[in-house]
Amino acid sequence: MSLNLLIKLQVSVEEKIKTAPDNAYIIGVWIGNILPFVILVGLAYWMFSKAKNRKLDE
Repeated sequence: MSLNLLIKLQVSVEEKIKTAPDNAYIIGVWIGNILPFVILVGLAYWMFSKAKNRKLDE
């Protein structure tokens, strides 16, 4: 059920870029696609550093 919903909600980035009104919109689409990845990498780094510091404190 959720897989069908996920497939329906996926947005084609190429289609958005083709129909973009100006360059600012393209930059916004690019940032919107990169931002979740950056947040996940930051969260992973924070969790790694907390775990490493906890191990060193023992």
